[in-house]
Amino acid sequence: MKKRLIAMTSITYAMKAKNLLNDLDYYCEIERTPKNLGTGCGYSISVKAEPKEITAVLDEYDIPYRDILTP
Repeated sequence: MKKRLIAMTSITYAMKAKNLLNDLDYYCEIERTPKNLGTGCGYSISVKAEPKEITAVLDEYDIPYRDILTP
């Protein structure tokens, strides 16, 4: 599965999301949001799972995010 980006509202929430998702055995890394896709704080989480599945987990744990991005 190709990697997708989820734009975060802050670097703090990006780190919380990464720790949570890695603990739940999802692949997740923090990276700078590409300038042409720029939104929010400038940081995104990179995931290989279905983005809607990931955002459901983030919603469940009250971790805010901005948008699902397609690089």
